[in-house]
Amino acid sequence: MNSSSLRFFIAILLLSASFGFAADQDGAVIKIVSSLPRTGSARGQTDTIVNGIQMAIEESGHKIGAFTIKYEDLDDATAAEGQWTAEKEAANADQAIKDPDVMVYIGTYNSGAAKVSMPKLNQAGLLMVSPANTWPGLTKPGKGDPGEPEKYRPSGKINYVRCVPADDIQGVVSAEWAKKLGLLKVFILDDREVYGKGIADLFQARAEEIGLKVLGHEGIDAKAQEFKPLMTKIKAAGPQLIYFGGTTQTKAGQLVKDMLAVGLDAKFMCPDGCFEDAFIESAGAENLQDRALVTFGGLPPEKLTGKGAAFVANYQKKGLRLRVRQDRPGGDPPRGKEGPRCRPRRGPEHQELRRRARQMVLRQERRYDAPHHERQHRQGREVRLHGRPGRGLVRGRC
Repeated sequence: MNSSSLRFFIAILLLSASFGFAADQDGAVIKIVSSLPRTGSARGQTDTIVNGIQMAIEESGHKIGAFTIKYEDLDDATAAEGQWTAEKEAANADQAIKDPDVMVYIGTYNSGAAKVSMPKLNQAGLLMVSPANTWPGLTKPGKGDPGEPEKYRPSGKINYVRCVPADDIQGVVSAEWAKKLGLLKVFILDDREVYGKGIADLFQARAEEIGLKVLGHEGIDAKAQEFKPLMTKIKAAGPQLIYFGGTTQTKAGQLVKDMLAVGLDAKFMCPDGCFEDAFIESAGAENLQDRALVTFGGLPPEKLTGKGAAFVANYQKKGLRLRVRQDRPGGDPPRGKEGPRCRPRRGPEHQELRRRARQMVLRQERRYDAPHHERQHRQGREVRLHGRPGRGLVRGRC
């Protein structure tokens, strides 16, 4: 999430405060929490999200009127799994719901995690904003599984928005890019997760529509240590391209290693879940050279203008890396200064104020949603289809 987006949410909270969410003289707290994978190789990407959140709060002076803004960085991953788990995500949602100071829940990073927490937060009337979810069914009727997105809205109200284009755009564009590159025979793999299988299915549907030959489509066991037998089987089919719907955490790097180990000479395309240095490190830069293609639904920082360019400049002035992709040495990223934490009011009056404030946040937030960004994306003319120059990932336009 960028700084300007979070400033918008802070403005909503300020509006909520101005409509009767009054504070005692000793002050009060409005809390924003995020739920992201902070353990494992996705930490590099989520560091940049957390940095942006902290920047926006710092720019507000940690205040909304008489209220102090407090931010809590929750981890929905475990060391044992190296990625998000349903249990941790559910626990984070429950923790936010039970905290009367929480007004905004920034998350999730993984679409599968969103399916866990969305119904809980919807029932509680808590605003949920994702900086990364791309599964279409989370918001688009007829674009996902049966019952989506209504089953995530048990209250009948909309409380969830996202700030990124969905995969019904990225998957389609990926197939079109493959055709443009002359990669007409493709074998599709996915990690059997919501994000990975979802985008792989969308890629396949578009590939078949535009005349690409799909030689096969299989799901992998992301807990397997190697995939050489699978790659031997795929090699016999003679693909020009392997498309993997998945992430670094679900073994994209190992797939590349094993395709080369069995002598399979083909391109390897994957979505934005692999757009990180951790993918390069796990696969080996030499293995990706002139082979890997990574899609990403956005513009490179150097091409941003206006407020986007200003955000990039401010981010860099703080000494932060634009593409932090690996765990930071020394532990957690530095926290911004926060106002003193006041004892929250827990009585019926406070609960009613909290309910009214959350309703105001939700009403105002519905003015802002991903369709605006997706319209820009459809008209916005460039889709990011590249990796780091000089590291073997291909850059292109569609």
